[in-house]
Amino acid sequence: MAEDLVITRDTSKEAQYQSIIPQIKALLYGETDFVANMANVAAALKEQFGWFWVGFYQVKNDELVLGPFQGPVACTRIKKGKGVCGTSWAEAQTIIVPDVEEFPGHIACASASKSEIVLPLIINGEVIGVLDIDSEVLNKFDETDQLYLEQVIAILLNR
Repeated sequence: MAEDLVITRDTSKEAQYQSIIPQIKALLYGETDFVANMANVAAALKEQFGWFWVGFYQVKNDELVLGPFQGPVACTRIKKGKGVCGTSWAEAQTIIVPDVEEFPGHIACASASKSEIVLPLIINGEVIGVLDIDSEVLNKFDETDQLYLEQVIAILLNR
């Protein structure tokens, strides 16, 4: 397991992902506890990119329940199909929201959040949770984020 991360911020977004992904892989290597691994992924992403909020929700009893995260306090439970996280769960697909104020039914856990990306965690065709990332900057996330964050999820899920 890696003990420290090498953070590189003075490069392109793609280069930052290419630097942090192998470190995340090393961080999770040999650790089988899913909650511990979600916690370290959230921390590594938050440290690398400095986003406003990075965290996980897990599907429990037909709702999303807050899991490990980095950032200010968050909504604890989200119903399927509600907000960006619940919609990502219901549709089993990544959702990129350039301006959260324009997303129908957006759940404002923090008013400082301006844009968001939510990626489902899928095992055997079933969504078991989501990775939710918020920025205080409009239009922060794009297909590059989706591509590399899907790789992070694959590492987390041992795929």
